[in-house]
Amino acid sequence: MTASIRLRRLALGIGLLLTFGLLYALFVHFTGLAVPCLFREITGLECPGCGVTRMCISLLRLDIFAAWRANSVLLLSLPVFVTLFVRFALRYVKTGSVKSTKAEGIVCWILIAIFLVWGVLRNLHL
Repeated sequence: MTASIRLRRLALGIGLLLTFGLLYALFVHFTGLAVPCLFREITGLECPGCGVTRMCISLLRLDIFAAWRANSVLLLSLPVFVTLFVRFALRYVKTGSVKSTKAEGIVCWILIAIFLVWGVLRNLHL
């Protein structure tokens, strides 16, 4: 598969993801209904990702303070996620592989650890 085909496939995937995300945001905005967090429904506790919908909708409105209140750790980590995504996307287009480098793997493990700690701390209500 050539780089131009991989680029088109990537662009299509990103386009579909953005379209779905915007449609979901509009649905939530106009109906007030959102997909509930199963972890929170079962345990009553917030998972590390609780608030992601509110955060994304706040970012679409350019309301950084509301996004911060919804999920501050995820908001702070967005630049890291975007950087990793761009690196993987460029590698995929150039080589057809998305295999991570050692540094990227370490960053992913650090993010996992941060979100696990965040998942505990946000429920302590200190």
